[in-house]
Amino acid sequence: MSLEFRHIAHAYGQVQALQDVSFTAPAGEITCLLGASGCGKSTLLGLAAGLLSVQQGEIVLGGEVLADAQRCPPPEARPVGLVFQDGALFPHMTLAANVAFGLPKARRSEAENWLARVGLAGMGARYPHELSGGQQQRAALARAMAPEPHVLLMDEPFASVDIVLRRRLRRECRILLREAGATVVLVTHDPAEALDIGDRIAVMEAGRIVQFGTPEELYETPATAAVGAIFGGAQVIAGASREEGLDTPFGLWPLGALVGELPDVAAFDLLVQADRLVPVADVRGCRVRDVHPMGARSRVLLESGDGATITVETALPVDPAKSYSVLPDPESVRAFARS
Repeated sequence: MSLEFRHIAHAYGQVQALQDVSFTAPAGEITCLLGASGCGKSTLLGLAAGLLSVQQGEIVLGGEVLADAQRCPPPEARPVGLVFQDGALFPHMTLAANVAFGLPKARRSEAENWLARVGLAGMGARYPHELSGGQQQRAALARAMAPEPHVLLMDEPFASVDIVLRRRLRRECRILLREAGATVVLVTHDPAEALDIGDRIAVMEAGRIVQFGTPEELYETPATAAVGAIFGGAQVIAGASREEGLDTPFGLWPLGALVGELPDVAAFDLLVQADRLVPVADVRGCRVRDVHPMGARSRVLLESGDGATITVETALPVDPAKSYSVLPDPESVRAFARS
C-alpha cells in the first residue's frame, strides 16, 4: 500500500517543524527522507507512526485516511512497523521471544523463520547482549517485519553500526525489503545511504521538501545548487555573467561549459564536480593550498586572491609552488539563481 502525506504542517510551540509537506511513498518501494538534523524528517515519521498527533493535513494509507487533525489512532492500532536507530530490543528476552512479541499466539512459531530470513538462523535462543550491533539491527528488522505491516518506518536504522558494516547491512536490508514487497519510509541524514538504499528520495530543508524523485533524477537534474552538491559530490561557487563568459573567482569560464541556460539574474551559483575541472598553470591564478595524492589522481585545493576555495581532482601533475586557474569540461556546469 502507498503512504501519502497531504499538506502536513506541524509545530512545537512557536517552532514550525513542517510546512505544507506533500508526497507519496509508493507501494513496494523504499522512500528515504534525507536532511540535516532539525529539518522535520523524524517528525514526519512520528506522525505516520502515531507517536505524534496530526495538527494540519492528513496521512493516507492505501487510499484510506489513516490520521488527520480529528483522528489519531495509537501506534498499536496502525498497520505499521517501526525500526529505531538502536534496535530497541527487549534485553531480557531471547531473539525468538523478541520477534514473537508482536505476533498472535497462533503465529509465534514463525519467529525462527523470520530470524532465518534476516541471516540469523539458529540464533533464536540468544539474547541481544550476545549479538553484534549489526546482528541486533537484523533482529529488530525481523521483529518489525514479522507482523507483516503495510508500511515499515525506519528511523536512522544503521547509524549505530560502524561504516563498513553499515554499507553491507543496508544493501542486504534493501534486498530483503524489496523481496518482501514492503512499503518503506526511511529517515537518514547520510546522502550516500539514501542513494544506496532508496528507490525515491525526499530532500528536506527547514520543514519543507526541496525535491522529491529517484536517485537518478536528483543526481542528473537537481532542483537547487544545494541538492546538486549533496548528491553529485559537487561544489557550489559564485558566478556572474559577462559577454565573454562566466566570471568566477577561479578564472573566466566559457559559456560552452554550461548545461542548460543561465538564470535571468546578474549573479548566480554555479555547480560543478571536482573531477570535471582542469588546473591550468597561470601566474595570475590561484595559489595551491594542498595536494593530496589518491592513487591515479590527486585532490588539489586551490585558493583565489579573495579567499574563495575550490577542489580539483586531476591526473595531471600540479606543482605546489605555482599558481593555477581552473577550467571546467564542456557541458559540466549548472547555473542556479541564488536563493
